[in-house]
Amino acid sequence: MHYGVCIFPTDYSIRIDELARAAEERGFESLFVTEHTHIPASRRTPFPGGTELPREYSHTLDPFVALTAAAAVTRTLKVGTGICLVIEHDPITLAKQVASLDVLSGGRFLFGIGGGWNAEEMENHGTAFKTRFRLLRERVLAMKEIWTKDAAAFHGEFVSFDPIWSWPKPAQTPHPPILLGGESGYTLQRVVDFCDGWFPRGRAADAILPGLADLEARAARAGRDMKTISVSIFGAKAEAAALQRYADAGITRAILRLPSEPRDTVLPLLDRYAKLGR
Repeated sequence: MHYGVCIFPTDYSIRIDELARAAEERGFESLFVTEHTHIPASRRTPFPGGTELPREYSHTLDPFVALTAAAAVTRTLKVGTGICLVIEHDPITLAKQVASLDVLSGGRFLFGIGGGWNAEEMENHGTAFKTRFRLLRERVLAMKEIWTKDAAAFHGEFVSFDPIWSWPKPAQTPHPPILLGGESGYTLQRVVDFCDGWFPRGRAADAILPGLADLEARAARAGRDMKTISVSIFGAKAEAAALQRYADAGITRAILRLPSEPRDTVLPLLDRYAKLGR
């Protein structure tokens, strides 16, 4: 099992380039960053964590800018979004961003995606909460066309364009792995239908191993080999026993969460996580 770390990269936490170098030096496989384009001040949608919305949600750096900085100062570290809110992006522009980062990183990008939870945030981008997953599916399928075709076209319910030219194409073939966040049966079916990996949250620990069995059954019914579907636990519990259970179950990677704090707090914690990984 691989070990990675994740963080809400902010304007007040450890610099992302310093964190990336430190993670690579300590042997971590990957570094994931979050995304929120903004947080509406209305706060109409309750925070799923059940508390007041933490400060870092409204202070996050742009993930593609942050990951480009991380990739520029490392050589082997994989860089990923955890998660990119595809429903808040134009798919043609997003396809270009993903391909560019994959090229500049030498094929080290992992494309974690999700549908999001903040209704008013996505509404500000013209996305309706109730149809967000139909929109997400079409945008992913449209991006796959752009990444894999010289003259790409797509015509769906939400996304429609006649043939276009768009380079660069991703360094990875046919494109960076697409990892879908969530734990529901709907999520698992979407993973099988149009993604390359399942990206459950560590706080839903009780659902992960049963979900893995469900995912395997769905993949078998669809004729997909589970070897083509990774499982990455985002924000896995940093405890040796829990991590060993995941390793024994064949989980691909465990991603340990770091706080959005300065280097003096983050680097000692990174050292502790590195010992767990070893």
